[in-house]
This record gives sequence, structure tokens and C-alpha cells, in this order.
Amino acid sequence: MSLSILIVNWNSTELLRKCLRTVRETCADLVLQIVVVDSGSFDGCCEMLEAEFSEVEFIQSLENIGFGRSNNLGFQHVNGDYLLLLNPDTELKPHAIATLMEAIQELPAAGLVSPRLINTDGLLQTSCVQSLPTPLNQALDCELLRRLFPSSRLWGNKAAFAASEPIEVEAVSGAAMLLRSDIFRLVGGFSAGFFMYGEDMDLCAKLRQRGLKIYHVPGATVVHHGGGSSSAQVSQFGTIMKRVAGEYYMRLNKGPAVSLLFRLLQGLSAFVRLSLLVLTNKIIHRQRRIQANASLQKWWYVLRWAMGASHKRY
Repeated sequence: MSLSILIVNWNSTELLRKCLRTVRETCADLVLQIVVVDSGSFDGCCEMLEAEFSEVEFIQSLENIGFGRSNNLGFQHVNGDYLLLLNPDTELKPHAIATLMEAIQELPAAGLVSPRLINTDGLLQTSCVQSLPTPLNQALDCELLRRLFPSSRLWGNKAAFAASEPIEVEAVSGAAMLLRSDIFRLVGGFSAGFFMYGEDMDLCAKLRQRGLKIYHVPGATVVHHGGGSSSAQVSQFGTIMKRVAGEYYMRLNKGPAVSLLFRLLQGLSAFVRLSLLVLTNKIIHRQRRIQANASLQKWWYVLRWAMGASHKRY
């Protein structure tokens, strides 16, 4: 029984170094292959790997082809019975991989298992368990509602708070996913139409459509620092790309009518939020006003996208 770990790097060399150190420390007893794909960032990870992790197989993409396609590229070189898709901004806690490997072999009809994710500060990362996207839960998704109703069915993350044993869920975060290599091959890997965001939800949907189950395994813990691969270039691009991915997911899995509904509800949600921000902007504290102005810009971009502006302009 062998394991291949596949990591896509994009401007994350320092985080990747920490990630690989924890892989080396926690996977010593496994028959292991590690494949790293650099998606056109040329950030020095090749030199770092040659100097410090010579056992890693490195693949250089000449351009940034996105998370899903980069994983598919790396998968062509995978030879393990099992495949761990791992973000470079993660760190494995002791026994995490062994616990996941045991779970996927024992749980009924398990198509994919994923660990409990924690933030850098050690707090639970509730996004490790999710509902599959719908136009409604994506339109209502906001920090206030998540704070007021943290375990609502809308978010699908009740298991992250309550579970102590492996539990079936709708979907999990793509930061750390373990599945059999032949299953990943069977479903065609990640759908190539996604550039960033949404690939993990789509993979979970494809597995469920084949009668396979997604499990959250709280006994395995992985630190997910989050944002490591995107923090180098902060812009509104990511905000819009999440909506582009959401619309594509709806079209791919639910059809053009639901895809149109998704865009309409995103526009309505942006309009309501903009209205509330404008109405309250004059009465909030100056420090909060800076944050509110950033939110105004964000939701203005979302509204423009919903009305037909191209995401390539951001």
C-alpha cells in the first residue's frame, strides 16, 4: 500500500518548505512519493527542493494554469495506490496521514476522506466541512450570518463542531483530501474549467454522483494557514473569481437555469449589502469606516460582475 502526495505551488516556497518538513516527520513509515508542481510562479521552489528535499519529484509548468489543471498535470506522474491532495500552506500533525489512511480503508463506500483543519492560532477552521454550493447558500454566505448561526444547514459544517468520530458530509475543503488514485482517475481528476476556487466542491459532487461517500475525519488534524498562495497578490480578482467558479459549478452540475439564478442572486445580494453599507457609512466609527469602504468596493465589483462585466477586467 503506497501513498503519493501531490502539492501545487504558486508563490509559496517558504510555506512549502514547512509543509514538506512535516510530511517528512510524520510519514516516515509509509511507502511515499511526493510530487510538487509549480504553476508558473518560478519563485525559487525548484532550487529549494533540490537543496533540501531531493526525494521530491518536481514539475515546472511554464505558465499559471490554475489549481485543478496543475494537479491533473502532477497526477500524470503519480504511482501510489492512494493520493493525498495537499495545499502548500498546510502542516501535518502527528498521525494525521495514518489516521486518514486507516479511515478510507475501513469506512463504507468511502470515496474521499479529509481531516480536521485548524488555523495558525490553533482554532477550528470551520470551512473544513461544507455544503455543496447552491444559489441560496452562496448568496446568503456572510460573516454575520455565520456568526449568528454557525452550525446552520446552509453552511453544512455542523460536523466540524460536533463530530468526534468519522462522519459522512456533503463536501470538504481542498486543502487536504485523501482518495484512491484509481478513483481520482475514474472521475477524470479535477474539472479543467475551474481556474481557482470550486474544484474541491466539484470533485466531491462527482464522487457523490457515483455513489461514493465523503467523510470528515476529526481524529486527523492538519494546520491550514490559509491564503498563502494568494496573499502575494491581493486584489479584487479573487473576489470575482469565486463568483466565476460558483457560476461554472452551477452550470456544470445543475444546468444553465440554475447558473443564471446563481448570478442573479449574487447581484441581489451585492445590491442589498451595498445599500446597507451606504446607509450606515456615516454613523459608524472611523476605524470601522475603512473596513466598510473596502467592503463597498468589493460588493460594487460583485454587482458589476453580476450585471455582465468580464472578470478579466479585475
